[in-house]
Amino acid sequence: MQSHLKLWAIALCISFTLVKVDPVLCTETRIVTLDQAVAIALEKNRDILKAREYANYVQGRYVEERAAALPHFSLDAAASVARDDSTRLLAPVDRQYSRTVDLSVSQALFTWGKIGAAIRAAEVGLKTADEQLRLYRQAAQRDVSLAFYDILLAKELSRLAQQNLEQKQRLQDEAHKRFSAGVATDYDVLAADVAVENARPEVIRTVNTVRTARDRLRFLLALDAEDVDVAGKLEPAAVEVASYEVAFATADRSRPELVDLRHRKGIYGELVTIADAENKPRLDLKGGAGWHHLDTFGRDQDGAAWNLGVYLSFPFFDGLKTSGKVQQARSDLRTKELEEAKLRDSIALETRNALNAVRESSEITAAISGTVRQAERLLQMAEKGYEYGVKIRLEVDDAQLNLLQAQSNLAKAQRDYLSSLVNLQWTMGVLGE
Repeated sequence: MQSHLKLWAIALCISFTLVKVDPVLCTETRIVTLDQAVAIALEKNRDILKAREYANYVQGRYVEERAAALPHFSLDAAASVARDDSTRLLAPVDRQYSRTVDLSVSQALFTWGKIGAAIRAAEVGLKTADEQLRLYRQAAQRDVSLAFYDILLAKELSRLAQQNLEQKQRLQDEAHKRFSAGVATDYDVLAADVAVENARPEVIRTVNTVRTARDRLRFLLALDAEDVDVAGKLEPAAVEVASYEVAFATADRSRPELVDLRHRKGIYGELVTIADAENKPRLDLKGGAGWHHLDTFGRDQDGAAWNLGVYLSFPFFDGLKTSGKVQQARSDLRTKELEEAKLRDSIALETRNALNAVRESSEITAAISGTVRQAERLLQMAEKGYEYGVKIRLEVDDAQLNLLQAQSNLAKAQRDYLSSLVNLQWTMGVLGE
């Protein structure tokens, strides 16, 4: 199908100088199915790329926090010259030259759980990055799917508008023939002409709607320099829908926002431990080894130097600063707990609305399917009757209007049903999984 479209576009370009063809048609169009569109979005969608960069950020944060539990080494070297005239009464005044090279090490031995809590918080941060990526992947698939169905709907409505215009043009031709035969009046001809002209704006409007919907899909796929169109049909298959209890249980377990918030609760719990350790005892092992050289009063002295010790620090009173930090950390933790409860309530409502939307669109689709067939039969009867002179034009117009409304309503219902299924999977947190 794509090759046929390309050949058709090339032919239009060749004949561009002979006939008036929109130059836009000469642009190569990329035809995609729903699966292909989703695959492109998962690869190029900028929100997903941002989420992957956030994963890199939290990975770096984890490495940073883990560093507090590992030994720290430092190499220091110095060369200096000094003179102190205040010692001239005690000894001859001369310059002192010194050179030192030292390798030092420090290792935290006991921090009252502060380092362990920071590492655990960073590990939980890695999980939040995974949930952020899941969230944006599902959001991209939802948005692309809805945009895909919007294009199919817009193309169907454009087809119906064009079909309606063609039907009115056929009636216009028939009215002119009847007028030439003397069996129609000026009123019939004028009414047919007005009907044709009134049908043209809807054709123009629906064509522009198709163009707008395609541009939105191109934006979601990050295909800036490439035109895109879709291949598919609005033919939803019957799907067994889960009950509210099952749907909400799945959403409670799988929604990325909710899982992410629970991970963040764990982070804030560790922050309470970190804040509480600020005024607690701490043990550190510190040591160093190196070489020192001293040149003073004309004598050179050098040799190895080293030190090793365990140091205790206990800031037992800091003006209640630690108490204030602990209070703030516990308040943040409680806030996250309240946010979780609120989010669960919101997801419960979203689940009910999503299930209601699926049922509503499914029932409307089933109800309208039979109406379209009846409206098509009614229009055929009205056109034949008008052709044989046993029906008036008003009856044909009514039949056309009824068919157009039925077909448009069916297309919208099919689009709504497909979109509601996507939205239900999104609400349950399992879209694309």
